[in-house]
Amino acid sequence: MTQHFCNIASINSKPLTDLFSDIIKRCKRGDRDAQESVYNLLAGKMFAVCLRYFPNYEEARDLLHDGFVTVFTKIGQFHQEGSFEGWVRRIFVNQAMERWRSDVKSLTVNCVDDIDRQFASPEIEEEDEWGAYQLSEAELLALVNELPPQYKVVFNLYVIDGLSHRDIAEKLGISESTSRSNLLRARSILQKQIMEQIDSKTVRSNASK
Repeated sequence: MTQHFCNIASINSKPLTDLFSDIIKRCKRGDRDAQESVYNLLAGKMFAVCLRYFPNYEEARDLLHDGFVTVFTKIGQFHQEGSFEGWVRRIFVNQAMERWRSDVKSLTVNCVDDIDRQFASPEIEEEDEWGAYQLSEAELLALVNELPPQYKVVFNLYVIDGLSHRDIAEKLGISESTSRSNLLRARSILQKQIMEQIDSKTVRSNASK
């Protein structure tokens, strides 16, 4: 127990970049204390990633466990190029996609047709996506979790995790046009839900006057 608190104290006294560099070296040697430190530092953020793809708490916990097993198994492949946290996040996203492909029988929809084009939103630049919905991150994520599974997974991958339609297509085993169609439909549903929320707030505000 004393050793554990000493580990935490040493974590809090070092810059994060230096800390990860030291811990990674120890993890590559199979140091269990270093592995525990990585878990303590990143588990919260990675659990949030798990919940975005699997809102069920138990499923997300299983994915969290499997993800860290993969991290420690593959940590020898990390060569200090780029962010360690980003590298870990990519592993968790890949783990989520593997589970999606085994759990979800069909992630496909028809390609975008004239009706989709009429009601779908205009193409939004990736970096402007969050601001376009005029919601907080927590509010938007709550709405995203209500999307049909095939739309939610593409929205998560494209908007939040920053993957291209080509990468999404490869990970999910679908075509790029299907990925684009799912994203357009997700945006259309989200915009409708947002407008309903705004209308509801307006009605309540007027009723209170």
